[in-house]
Amino acid sequence: MAPPDLAPALAEAPPSFRVRHASTIRQWRLYAHLFRRSFSSMLGLALVVLFLVLAAFGPWLAPYPGDTAGAVKLSQRLLPPSLAHPFGTDEMGADLLSRVIVGTRISLWIGLIITGVGAGIGVPLGIVAGYTRSRLLRGAIMRLTDLFLAVPGLALALAIVAALGPGIANCIAALALVWWPGYVRLVAAKTLSVKEELFVEASRAAGARTPWILWHHILPNCLSPIIVKLSMDMGLAVLAAASLGFIGLGAKPPDPEWGAMISVARSYMPDWWWYSACPGLAIFLTVLGFNLLGDGLRDILDPKSAGR
Repeated sequence: MAPPDLAPALAEAPPSFRVRHASTIRQWRLYAHLFRRSFSSMLGLALVVLFLVLAAFGPWLAPYPGDTAGAVKLSQRLLPPSLAHPFGTDEMGADLLSRVIVGTRISLWIGLIITGVGAGIGVPLGIVAGYTRSRLLRGAIMRLTDLFLAVPGLALALAIVAALGPGIANCIAALALVWWPGYVRLVAAKTLSVKEELFVEASRAAGARTPWILWHHILPNCLSPIIVKLSMDMGLAVLAAASLGFIGLGAKPPDPEWGAMISVARSYMPDWWWYSACPGLAIFLTVLGFNLLGDGLRDILDPKSAGR
């Protein structure tokens, strides 16, 4: 028993972090338990973590870092996979494994910027379109969104890059400009349903201002579908950037970007198949990892989709 003189102080002490956030801790433990039960979700998480590690430490993990900057070793050109070069070499004699590893940073960085800019534009517009009572403002936002959705995103990005000129920066700008309409549709629909909930009506009746309601009620309830879409869009953004690089509108050699590498390697098919197979496998595993991770997050954050 505590001494009598310390009893009042202990009684008035604030509860610990664990006590104050007990429900949140239990919820996250449940999420982790459900996620671990899914083999596909864990596989997706492992692939995503692997590529994130390669993106962060690629220049130090590459066995031949100099080969990623356009080194020329003609005596080693187009060597098949071996112990010295597990992925073989390209037409300049550069180690393909090193180029694929370092190219991970470029591809993931492109995907991160595209999805980040798309969400940064689409989420606020979606919240405004779903919450506002102005039919004119809602109609203007949704009609602009429909206008962008009427044209295939990749085709519109091709037109923008063709106007701006090829290059990584223009590729990122073009894809980011066509990526936001999906977030507007998703967030606007979610906002329309959330704003009619009783807790939002109670906050409004209590005198809460619109910015406070949007920040404390609307946005938190829209985070689940946004997180799922972000995780899935990462893989699609990497694939879209690789597509532009493949047709010569994205990164240019000797930059170790996967799409540009496949574009050059197609001239050496099928005899030197490893040249295109290795960066193609990297794209496949990246997209697969983010898609599996997105499916797992959707099953956790939206239990109805998993039949629970």
